[in-house]
Formats: sequence, C-alpha cells, structure tokens
Amino acid sequence: MKYQAAAKKLEDLNKQLESLRQEIVKVRRAAEPQEMKDYAFTRSTGQTAGWSDLFGKRDDLIVIHNMGRTCPYCTLWADGFNGVYDHLANRAAIAVVTPDKPEAQNEFAASRGWRFPMISYRGTSLAEDTGYGNEDGYYPGVSVFQKKNGKVLRVSDTSFEPGDLYCGVWHLFDLIPQGPAGWQPKFKY
Repeated sequence: MKYQAAAKKLEDLNKQLESLRQEIVKVRRAAEPQEMKDYAFTRSTGQTAGWSDLFGKRDDLIVIHNMGRTCPYCTLWADGFNGVYDHLANRAAIAVVTPDKPEAQNEFAASRGWRFPMISYRGTSLAEDTGYGNEDGYYPGVSVFQKKNGKVLRVSDTSFEPGDLYCGVWHLFDLIPQGPAGWQPKFKY
C-alpha cells in the first residue's frame, strides 16, 4: 500500500478509534459508583493514612494499583506518571498503592525520583475489594474515587497492560515498522 493511501486509511481508523473511546467514556460515566469501606493505609513514610488523608482537599482521587518494586512494567507506568504528576495533581489527588512495605516503597520511590505519594495496602483488603489482587498476587491498573456525602465511592477503573492507553512507550514503538520487536522494560538500561 502506498504511504498516502495508508495515511488516509489510518486517519479513518483513528476516527473510529476516537469514536469508540468516547463511547467507553460514556459507559464509564454511566456506571453506578461502588461504595468503599474505610481502610487504614500506611504511607511510605510509615504514617497511617485514611481516605481523607489521601484525598486531602480534593473530591477526586486517582489511585494507581502498582504491583511493587519487583515489577519492571509497573515501574515503567509509574515513571511515566511521575512525568505528568504535576498536571494530574492539579486536577485530583493521586497516590500509588503497592503491597510493598513502606520502607521498601520509600527507598524504591527515592531511587526512581518519584514525587507522588506512595501508600501500602499491605494488611488491607483494598486490592481484593477493587479486583487488583487476590491469593495469586496483585495486578496493575487505576481506580478513581470520589468523596460524596461523607462516603468514598469508586467511580471508574481500568487495568494496565502493554499497549494500553496509559503508557505512551508502546504507541511510539508501534510507529516503528517492527514494533516493540520483543522489547521488555528494565529497571536500568
């Protein structure tokens, strides 16, 4: 296929993709919120935190479910979120939750230069209650919570996987004719 013909076809496909994305947003916004119970989280600093501590003065909270310091994929996503942290934090509270012990979180976050709050959900059922953990392990993704009438509600969520909308690396690699070509994220290159 000639380059110009491919460009036209890609333009049409991107319009379809955007239309589908808008439909996903519509369905997500129409979903009934899930009421959450209260949890006693532990910050990477060792301090206990409840929902009100995570929300701060905001009504919206973005919680990134991260599998912890042993996962290079979760590290890739968190590195990307660190780059847009100021933009995100200007609109909503944000926290990254992992099963790691607070000391390990603090050390790993410092080694990566991460600026967002880190929370351990160790000892809580948050991962299980949100579908991002069970007896087999933990899973990456994001949940958004809102404070309404004294309650905390989960209003949306989605999982993370290579090629998703939340990590631009995969999409840039897709522009290369050979794609990722077996590339895997690492902690250091």
